[in-house]
Amino acid sequence: MTTITTRTVEYLADGLTMIGHLALPAGADRRPAVLLGPEGTGLSDVERRRADALAELGYVALAFDLHGGRYLDDPEEMLARCLPLLADPDRMRDIGHAALDTLRAEPRTDPGRIAAVGYGTGGAIALELGRAGVDLRAIGTVNGLITGRPGEAARIRCPVWAGVGSEDPIMPPAQREAFTAEMQAAGVDWRLVVYGGALHAFHHPPVDHAALPGVGHHPRHAQRAWHDVVGLLTECLASAE
Repeated sequence: MTTITTRTVEYLADGLTMIGHLALPAGADRRPAVLLGPEGTGLSDVERRRADALAELGYVALAFDLHGGRYLDDPEEMLARCLPLLADPDRMRDIGHAALDTLRAEPRTDPGRIAAVGYGTGGAIALELGRAGVDLRAIGTVNGLITGRPGEAARIRCPVWAGVGSEDPIMPPAQREAFTAEMQAAGVDWRLVVYGGALHAFHHPPVDHAALPGVGHHPRHAQRAWHDVVGLLTECLASAE
């Protein structure tokens, strides 16, 4: 296993002091980087471990925070914060930009090779960074097929990969169709993978607290989605050209 270094990083966003998790690969050279966003419940050890795994693959990885260091395990509290956030592209962009600035400030980050990958709300934020015209090499979103303001998807300057469970009631077929229509109309290089039989947040290990209806872990598809994300990063972050 490659030796990595991790540390917490604090930064301001959405009126809160955010506490992210930064993972650095071995060595001292600049490396491609990944901004990693969590589900609506917020940053947890699941995303921290994913950032660590990305660092082991040679990426600088920042798992960013949504709720000022809190993990919202009460579904009602989570929805009360996330639904207004998801309805406000500018707030999502502010949260994403603050995290991205933190990642760019890391000396090990190659500023010309940055991707944004997110799950649920974190995936929606990754997409909003693209719609804002941020210079990213790739965007990946799982369970976060949120459409944006009309015409703004044309600002996306990189490939977009999206994954969703076929039985996800939160991202149903109509939502998928709206998302893919938006991407296609904007001329985006996009892909959508539908994982058969999977629910919402199928990638996330089971939790020991109440969850929204329609949420459930699918171990086989969780592994496949991770492989698909890694493949996206390999394809798009391989070189600076």
